[in-house]
Amino acid sequence: MELSDANLQTLTEYLKKTLDPDPAIRRPAEKFLESVEGSQNYPLLLLTLLEKSQENVIKVCASVTFKNYIKRNWRIVEDEPNKICESDRIAIKANIVPLMLSSPEQIQKQLSDAISIIGREDFPQKWPDLLTEMVNRFQSGDFHVINGVLRTAHSLFKRYRHEFKSNELWTEIKLVLDAFALPLTNLFKATIELCSTHANDASALKVLFSSLILIAKLFYSLNFQDLPEFFEDNMETWMTNFHSLLTLDNKLLQTDDEEEAGLLELLKSQICDNAALYAQKYDEEFQPYLPRFVTAIWNLLVTTGQEVKYDLLVSNAIQFLASVCERPHYKHLFEDQNTLTSICEKVIVPNMEFRAADEEAFEDNSEEYIRRDLEGSDIDTRRRAACDLVRGLCKFFEGPVTGIFSGYVNSMLQEYAKNPSVNWKHKDAAIYLVTSLASKAQTQKHGITQANELVNLTEFFVNHIQPDLKSATVNEFPVLKADGIKYIMIFRNQVPKEQLLLSIPLLINHLQAESIVVHTYAAHALERLFTMRGTNNATLITAAEMAPFVEVLLTNLFKALTLPGSSENEYIMKAIMRSFSLLQESIIPYIPSVITQLTQKLLAVSKNPSKPHFNHYMFESICLSIRITCKANPEAVGSFEEALFLVFTEILQNDVQEFIPYVFQVMSLLLEMHKNEIPSSYMALFPHLLQPVLWERTGNIPPLVRLLQAYLERGASTIASAAADKIPGLLGVFQKLIASKANDHQGFYLLNSIIEHMPPESVDQYRKQIFILLFQRLQNSKTTKFIKSFLVFINLYCVRYGALALQEIFDSIQPKMFGMVLEKIIIPEIQKVSGQVEKKICAVGITKILTECPPMMDTEYTKLWIPLLQALIGLFELPEDDTIPDEEHFIDIEDTPGYQTAFSQLAFAGKKEHDPVGQMVNNPRIHLAQSLHKLSTACPGRVLSMLSTSLNAEALQYLQGYLQAASVSLL
Repeated sequence: MELSDANLQTLTEYLKKTLDPDPAIRRPAEKFLESVEGSQNYPLLLLTLLEKSQENVIKVCASVTFKNYIKRNWRIVEDEPNKICESDRIAIKANIVPLMLSSPEQIQKQLSDAISIIGREDFPQKWPDLLTEMVNRFQSGDFHVINGVLRTAHSLFKRYRHEFKSNELWTEIKLVLDAFALPLTNLFKATIELCSTHANDASALKVLFSSLILIAKLFYSLNFQDLPEFFEDNMETWMTNFHSLLTLDNKLLQTDDEEEAGLLELLKSQICDNAALYAQKYDEEFQPYLPRFVTAIWNLLVTTGQEVKYDLLVSNAIQFLASVCERPHYKHLFEDQNTLTSICEKVIVPNMEFRAADEEAFEDNSEEYIRRDLEGSDIDTRRRAACDLVRGLCKFFEGPVTGIFSGYVNSMLQEYAKNPSVNWKHKDAAIYLVTSLASKAQTQKHGITQANELVNLTEFFVNHIQPDLKSATVNEFPVLKADGIKYIMIFRNQVPKEQLLLSIPLLINHLQAESIVVHTYAAHALERLFTMRGTNNATLITAAEMAPFVEVLLTNLFKALTLPGSSENEYIMKAIMRSFSLLQESIIPYIPSVITQLTQKLLAVSKNPSKPHFNHYMFESICLSIRITCKANPEAVGSFEEALFLVFTEILQNDVQEFIPYVFQVMSLLLEMHKNEIPSSYMALFPHLLQPVLWERTGNIPPLVRLLQAYLERGASTIASAAADKIPGLLGVFQKLIASKANDHQGFYLLNSIIEHMPPESVDQYRKQIFILLFQRLQNSKTTKFIKSFLVFINLYCVRYGALALQEIFDSIQPKMFGMVLEKIIIPEIQKVSGQVEKKICAVGITKILTECPPMMDTEYTKLWIPLLQALIGLFELPEDDTIPDEEHFIDIEDTPGYQTAFSQLAFAGKKEHDPVGQMVNNPRIHLAQSLHKLSTACPGRVLSMLSTSLNAEALQYLQGYLQAASVSLL
């Protein structure tokens, strides 16, 4: 694409259409942009548009499109084409920083993100002048520009907070500190001075405080991995200024908004974070400053109101206290009983209250409420911070703290009992207090794993939790119902099993509650209870114990999906999946209605898939329905195909990218249920599966390979007779996969199925070419993964076509090649093969080469006979060689970046492990002994003389053991 006005005009038109609410206009425009994004100059056209366009909406749209384009394509993935040409890369890096700094804030943010994505890949090696270019702008004095630089630096350096320690990381951080720490400190001091100069100018203060927030965030990132020498030397400057900012109160910076945190709150929150970081990690160096920070933060907590805008500040301030009180040498600050009482009374109890804002979120923004409460993304809520402080204090003062709080809990429960409909919030706080007191250690998978011995959890459950859940109306006091259900969920390991069994009908009943939070919690609690393990690793709750509830459980779960706000509720769908898994054949009578409901749901969500977890559990539930039913009645597979194929066809025709990998997995499962034939409905689809466009998306590769394997296993003869013209297409797929380091193993899966199942005559003409392709790849890039797969393939070939055929095909490519492969690949590398079935295939293949290949006995190949036998005995007896050369770092398929739907494996569509030599050979060691016996009968004396002169003693001893076990001897 040229940088021409015509192209700019075209791009403008299409960008406009991508904003159209009508999918008929929007989708084709998105497809068009997708089709041209590989062209040279495309990113430069977008940058030109966002700089020169007269329409603001086009500028913003171009900046977002550009950022997403960079996100998808900038990283260069090994074996895959470079999606952005070098000249475009150079031009982007040359222009993006000045463009970002001169753009309005909305666009600046997008470009700043793009710079950090590029920086993650290219900085510092391929973009050495980025830092200098940024630091030089600090001199400009223009805070719009300075804030642009700070924002970009923040998005570039914040990854230091969660990167693993490594030499490369240290080198990069050192480089950044050398260039950035001093200018940042000078900017910090200058900005503080400007704040006092402009103390009465509200608009100037807003800009300056935005800078201070970013500077404080950068301080956190640069100090996270270790305490840099520079910051240690300048601690006085930073900490004194941080402390004075914490105590600052400027009326001009206060906001009237009760919801949105103002600049002052955001800055103080970040300073609390910075102080907590130093208190936790560098306590020795920070010791002189700690007492004044504790005092300042304590005063902050006692004087800050309950409004939502202060939530982040209060929670960070409490987290600071929590991190300090856990450190042994700050213990003395909290020992006094009055101090503990004061903390409990003034900080913990007030911040555990359920406020009007929480109630509003509970009712109107339930998804966010659930995410915070259940999934632990409530890091910045007051309740969570107060809970962490309770845990921190209990580390050294469990007795006194439990004592203080027991009093509070009892008085709160008494208040509630006086007038439940008015005082229900008191009970909510009491339950929350008990939960935070009792839980010492918690995991998502197991709930509470360590509890406070001083709290009687079962008694509290029976007296205060169960009555709420047993009440006749499920919609009364929804917050308390949710608390009660959450209590069961959290303490499921501490509450006795009989109490859990009593709770199950109560939970099933609450699936009907109108409150989204309540019926979601009920579904989640059931799902968690169904995964608990009892003795012998069996589920704690058995299908027999659930028998009386099967119908009402399934009815209520599916009904819950029709409640307002829960049509794509992932917790309900996960509970459906888990119920199927636990109940197994008890669900068969309900399958016809269940599968109808699941297919209708699938059709509805495929129009606009937006909830990846929900979709995943839905497909898992479909797979379970198929597995459970067809295990009892294999004929039922036809009725599933009838129910599902219409929807599947629609998904494939509309190219619903998120669902296609799932559809292929379910189809594989269905096809594998057929015995020995492929129904015509599948054969009609076969040619479409070979279209190159499907194989472009990484997420499609594993499920497509598996589906093609299912075709080959069930109907190779049909393919050979009715679709022989498609065999080159099938081999084309193999050729594409084998060329990629990330997907070569998938290519071998496909090739092994072709060799194992296709009638030999249908692939005769292609065999030599297959081997030539494999040798070319071996020469170009030989990786351990490729070698392992290659060894399994040549041995499978040997098992299928015979050792002589293997020797002949190698030697037809190049004379004496068979010997080279044995000497350079099989003998030295066979120890690397892993996996039971894979080892067995190799053992049977090598046994055939040793005993059924005449050239091994009477040509120059004979010298390799003993080393090969030695290698085979090594495969049986020595530990697997799992070393991987240093230069090989595989990219996992899951790690490749970008928007492409990653492949999501369905657990319940799992493939049974297939053993191609299972029927032929049971024990490969005995098979070797029998085959050697047969060979020695054919040429008496030869085998024994070779063994006695050349095989090492240990290997010989093992071999004699095999011969004894097989009750045979050598002649």
